[in-house]
Amino acid sequence: MPTVSAHVAQTLARHIDHVFGVMGNGNAHFLDALERSTAVTYTAVRHEAAGVVAADAYHRAGGGLAAATATYGAGFTNTLTALAESVQAHVPLILVVGDEPTSGPRPWDVDQIALASAVGARTYTVGRADAAATTIIAIEHALSYRVPTVLAIPYDVAKVDAGEVPPVPAPQLPSPLAPAGPFARQTIRDLAGALAHASRPFLLAGRGAWTSGAGDVLGELAELTGAVTASTALGRGTFPASAFDLGVTGGFGAEGAMELVRTADIAVVFGASLNQFTMRFGDLFAPGTRVFQIDTAPAATHPHVSGFIRGDVRLVAGMIADELRILGPEPSGWRESVDVPALRAYDRGERVAADGRLDPRSVAERIGTVLESTGELRDRVVVTDGGHFIGWANMYWPVASPDRMMMVGTAYQAIGLGFGSVPGAARAKPASTIVLSSGDGGGLMALADLESAVRVAGGRGLAVVWNDAAYGAEVNLYGLQGLATEPMLIPEVDFAGFARAVGAEGVVVRTLDDLAALDEWAATPAGERPFLLLDCRVSTSVIAPYQQEIIRVNS
Repeated sequence: MPTVSAHVAQTLARHIDHVFGVMGNGNAHFLDALERSTAVTYTAVRHEAAGVVAADAYHRAGGGLAAATATYGAGFTNTLTALAESVQAHVPLILVVGDEPTSGPRPWDVDQIALASAVGARTYTVGRADAAATTIIAIEHALSYRVPTVLAIPYDVAKVDAGEVPPVPAPQLPSPLAPAGPFARQTIRDLAGALAHASRPFLLAGRGAWTSGAGDVLGELAELTGAVTASTALGRGTFPASAFDLGVTGGFGAEGAMELVRTADIAVVFGASLNQFTMRFGDLFAPGTRVFQIDTAPAATHPHVSGFIRGDVRLVAGMIADELRILGPEPSGWRESVDVPALRAYDRGERVAADGRLDPRSVAERIGTVLESTGELRDRVVVTDGGHFIGWANMYWPVASPDRMMMVGTAYQAIGLGFGSVPGAARAKPASTIVLSSGDGGGLMALADLESAVRVAGGRGLAVVWNDAAYGAEVNLYGLQGLATEPMLIPEVDFAGFARAVGAEGVVVRTLDDLAALDEWAATPAGERPFLLLDCRVSTSVIAPYQQEIIRVNS
């Protein structure tokens, strides 16, 4: 007869197709049942945090809902940083874990429900009679609230016979949030009128615009109004046309592009939280800019917003477009009057920095050129770990859409989640090249799952390690304040050697000429080449613009 674990596995298999994790005592029966299912692919990773971050990356890369799994106790507590990141980033996933028996905790058990709650994740515990129904409730919770959800299987229940798996209803998900009431409708009319009369309209899209499927209607709004467009770091590529798009706003934005944004008379923000980095610590818009925000949040998320409409971005944008068609305005003509491509250009840097090590800007620009010029590599997903180096990928490596750029770790200000993200992105986009950007500090934390990245991505995988022999962000923020730098330094590590040890090709990059190895790799068909890791020996003396803003604010 099917066990409780089988009820969980078979019910999950009706709604997800990928599980990532590490096997242990608490989830062995669940994984056994999962392996007997032909509907689910299980991908083993080497650290429990990587199971969660792989499921997270799978969703961010457009693969839908995925699950992670770990055993109880130490296995579960190893997931907490990754779980907190997914909570902060509003990424739905299911974490199936073992748990203490129903008879009470053993010496090695901890209060897992309390620990999950502390980082913002709710736990549902299955029983003998309700495992299938509880699994559906957990899925419904994860998707409805866009949050990771823990599904716990008590140790003494895991292998209990539970009878045939009962039919259970599909998860019931909320409808898109429509703006309600006369005040919202009047604000939409006011916004349409403001756009119709704007001389310099600007539209900004965040990840919320992408997840609502608003790209096409936002493109229509840009055409109707003649607006210049841009996106947040997590919303890149939402607008379908790039000719009049300034790229990324905030600290990753090109200086000329950000200066143009400050001249806008009307700015409309779709599905972006307007955090301090997007807003350039309050300097993104000029005091004279009238700022509107459309979001599902209960209220405006920045004091500079003068008009707020709560609702699904696609629905609200469609209503604004309807109002504009009634008004019939002429496009402003603003975007045709400026040289947008020139404004979004970045400083290409020098071949080497003052200390003789590579300038990371020139390295990023050179790698970006290869990524853009090679047909196969243009179909790519870029994954970045957390750290000072996040500016380089975001500035120099364009992507086609928000599901092709993920910054794993930044929501929770964590590092060490990079290598574990690669298997999730690779499973979600099985035909795409997966490009990882990681620092040496985070890379060492995540080293166990370099093997997972190499095994799963294979010749579709490229890792760039910005090896500055330091925790670069800390050197920039605190070393410049006069704090002792010795705790911020890392002995220079041979990541290329680590890569070769797990079957990848590893190349130490000390000069731009060493990047010829990337050209050779890119020219080889993916099925005939190994995973490539570029161990780039870069300088700490070149500070990314976004970090210069942080230094300025904190000084």
